[in-house]
Amino acid sequence: MSETLKKPAEKLSLFHLTWPIFLEVFLFMLMGLADTFMLSAVSDDAVSGVGTANQYIHIAILILEVVGNGAAIVVSQYLGSRRYFEAAKISALAVTLNLCVGLVMSVVFILSSNGLMAMMNLQGTVLEHAQGYLIIVGGGIFLQAAINSLAAIIRVHGWTKQTMYVSLGMNVIHVVGNYLLIFGNFGAPELGVKGAAISSVVSRLIALFVFFWLLYQALEIRIKIEYYFTFSKEYVKKILSIGIPSALEQILYQVCQVVFLYYITYLGAEALAARQYANNISMFTYLFAIAIGIGTSIITGRFVGSGEKDAAYKQLWFSVKSALIFTVAIAALVTIFRKPLMSLFTDNPEVIKFGVSVLALSLLLETGRTINITIINSLRASGDARFPVKIGFLSMVCMSVPLGYLLVFVFDLGLVGVWLAIAADEWTRAIIVIFRWKSRKWERYALVSPPSSENEIEHQETPATS
Repeated sequence: MSETLKKPAEKLSLFHLTWPIFLEVFLFMLMGLADTFMLSAVSDDAVSGVGTANQYIHIAILILEVVGNGAAIVVSQYLGSRRYFEAAKISALAVTLNLCVGLVMSVVFILSSNGLMAMMNLQGTVLEHAQGYLIIVGGGIFLQAAINSLAAIIRVHGWTKQTMYVSLGMNVIHVVGNYLLIFGNFGAPELGVKGAAISSVVSRLIALFVFFWLLYQALEIRIKIEYYFTFSKEYVKKILSIGIPSALEQILYQVCQVVFLYYITYLGAEALAARQYANNISMFTYLFAIAIGIGTSIITGRFVGSGEKDAAYKQLWFSVKSALIFTVAIAALVTIFRKPLMSLFTDNPEVIKFGVSVLALSLLLETGRTINITIINSLRASGDARFPVKIGFLSMVCMSVPLGYLLVFVFDLGLVGVWLAIAADEWTRAIIVIFRWKSRKWERYALVSPPSSENEIEHQETPATS
């Protein structure tokens, strides 16, 4: 047995994991912000169309995370248990599964884009922009499918800095592509919304090749070609046992957002544009929470795999406190400077008025969201992935959506009613998951038993394939 397999499990630092994830997520959000900011120079209708189309893209990406996130958590626990051969085989299988699902989705988007956008009550140029964008970006969603799996697996090996560099490169390519293709600079065709879509697809294609190269640098055991075509029922079962509930919880959230978006279409084009601009600003308030959540989940998976559950329990509370400090600070700044921030995107006074009214609720909404993001990520990493789905259905679907309808149409609160309904959901789930983590019931859901001796590591058996 090689020395690589005999070395103790690496102790990961939250700070060293989190700051590259923070920058990577920031850059990912910047990619969406670049589209919104540049398209705002075209028209508010272009922004509204792309924002609506992206609701479907976001749901597709969440479905793709069934395999990506599930595999990352399973691999993390296997790394904690120092079972490196299994980690390599699961990684290869995850890439193949996600790519197949992504190809199916690409075909669906190409064939059904007109019908999907017509369902959203869009009209005129907003509908045209949305359809054109969805055909191109949705048709290339298989690229994001492979990227999701590769990036998640590379991160759990502790290579968060490298994935951040790839995201930086992807963003630079995307912004340059936007500049050339949206406005027709330097002799390029002036394509508007379609130019932003093409730029997005090209940047993902280039990033995909780099992520494949990184995968072979990060893994302790080199993936063989046959691993990509080797099916294991045990591996798939473990991936899906985490991935399906994780994605379902996120899909429920996004479906509720689509319903809220449908409500907003009845409030007019100004409210629709304001919602898109406000969302782009709000993303930066919970940015650090996402980074902390992902970094903590990597550490939690390692601790659970190695049997160090007390360490996982304590790490989570430290992470929640750290995330809240940052969120409160940023949310306070957004609240104070909400009007200048909205004015960066538009000079339409009605759009600014709508946006300012909802950004005033940032502190209320984002603190609850931060607690959810941090704790739910660690619940999944421990193997307790079904619990967030159950409470999500009750809070989001059964409470938040009807509450939003009541506040928007009965109490006539407009866009503010949607924000209040979302805040009520976030805080309801936040309180519940706090008690769940304190109960320590998540400890019973570990996917891997820690090896009892060095001898067990050296003689571990890989599952039979079928």
